[in-house]
Amino acid sequence: MPEGLAQWGPELFITRERELRRGPAPENHAGKDILRGGFEPCLLALLRLSADRDPGRDLTRGWLPKALARTGHLVRAAELARTNSDELTLGEELLGLVKAAADAGDLCGAQALAESIPLRQLRDDALVALVPAWAVAGERDRAVAMAETIRYPHNWARAWAVLAKAVADDGDTDEALRFAARADDEVRACVLDGTGGVLVLLMELAAATGDHVRAAELADRVEDFTRSHGGTPSSRPLAAVLAREALRGDLDRVDALLRPPPRPPVGAGGGVCGWALVETADQDVDPDVDPDVDPDGRLDENDVRPLPPRSFLGARGLARVLDAIAETAGQEVALALADRAEALLGTGDGRDHDTLLRSVTLLLARRGQVERAMALTECLDPEQRAGWHAEIVGAVARYGDTEAAEALAHAIPDDRARARALIEVVRELARRGDPGRAEALAPVITDGWARGEALVAVVQEWARHGDLERAEALAHSIAYRATSARALAALVEVAGVVELSGSVEVSGPGEMSGPSHARRLAAQAVVLDGWAAVLSVLEPIVPRSAAVVVEQMMIRDGV
Repeated sequence: MPEGLAQWGPELFITRERELRRGPAPENHAGKDILRGGFEPCLLALLRLSADRDPGRDLTRGWLPKALARTGHLVRAAELARTNSDELTLGEELLGLVKAAADAGDLCGAQALAESIPLRQLRDDALVALVPAWAVAGERDRAVAMAETIRYPHNWARAWAVLAKAVADDGDTDEALRFAARADDEVRACVLDGTGGVLVLLMELAAATGDHVRAAELADRVEDFTRSHGGTPSSRPLAAVLAREALRGDLDRVDALLRPPPRPPVGAGGGVCGWALVETADQDVDPDVDPDVDPDGRLDENDVRPLPPRSFLGARGLARVLDAIAETAGQEVALALADRAEALLGTGDGRDHDTLLRSVTLLLARRGQVERAMALTECLDPEQRAGWHAEIVGAVARYGDTEAAEALAHAIPDDRARARALIEVVRELARRGDPGRAEALAPVITDGWARGEALVAVVQEWARHGDLERAEALAHSIAYRATSARALAALVEVAGVVELSGSVEVSGPGEMSGPSHARRLAAQAVVLDGWAAVLSVLEPIVPRSAAVVVEQMMIRDGV
């Protein structure tokens, strides 16, 4: 494991390493004083210059083509995607472009592109994604016609189920139930991998329409499907069933799935579904040997004994349930599930132990059971424990007790984990509308990069409060160029919303809001750290920006 990964956590660790490589921000970079008018042509010229200096990236996949699709350049995005020679990669990229265009409202373009995907399964996936989109847009007949054109039978149930949900959300219960019945007919006719997900959609629809008997029947079918068709106990459909029942205070199914099966008799031999029910002595360490049976700590190599029985749900499955109910369950249900998680951890089943341990500790922290959560981490090594303590601090802050979270953060002995914990507290203070207190706490973070990372959230919150001048000054105070550019991009996003809403009210001196200011801030971010930091937030206010960057990089590369 790389040094510091456990303490920082994967997300902060990767971001920190990348932004440290970009280096510190210059004290008086030119971007601070340019483009006072914030004219769009000037910003586009800066984007061209930045793209021309870009070391190069793959234009045929990923974020850039999708940005083109979202901003009215679907044809160009498809042209780039079609340069992929691998048919599977091409199909997956075109599927992503279909979804991006549909989200942007270009349903006709999305449908035309979907129908051109060469691989039929991916073409079906694209058409299934468009079925509810047409229904939401008020074109229900077109949605039905599209569902009927889907080729493969194993996709039919999914198409009718998502259409039923879209129609139910629109308030037409009778029509939704008709589509749901058709989806159920297809499920019964063709049971495949996606059946569990379809059954969950139908269960949620039945519950939403008040048919709780039907919902319970569908929940039973999800469990039966998971057990009988090779589904994993941690599958999302089963977790959705268990979470729904838990939120209603019903833990009977959870308990049944956690209950281990009867231990097979010694000497039974054989196996179940290809898995051996016995193991030899050389697969175990000495502490597992019963000294009363084998006082010398040795077993004959031909001796066998049954494997310990394990529950069907297991640690990963229960962890998924805990994560699903963490924010919405009542205190009694949450703590009851935490009790079951601790009991399962105590069985010594090593599979997915850390996954469940993380889920239960964060659940307990959110519910005010901090000491109990901390005690569960004592089994970890010091570096890993410090990182988990930082996560617990974040959960306590999000639960609402920011003062306790701050005290817990200061008590963490590891500098990196303490900085991570304080970042979480600063972020939560800002999110809760207290940027002044958040800004006051940030200087106690000793790591320079981490201090800037915490201030990104404060910059955004000051902007939301209308003090754009203070937010801009704070963004420029951040030590590292890439982090400072991210803060400016966050400020651009808020200023862009101000522009689109037509509001120009600010609390700082001077009129700092409006489209000219948003583009001026974007120009500063581009000069500071290139186009990549800001392009995503430019889509609403400068839709041509993605196309300009792609065109310039194609010119540079001679494409």
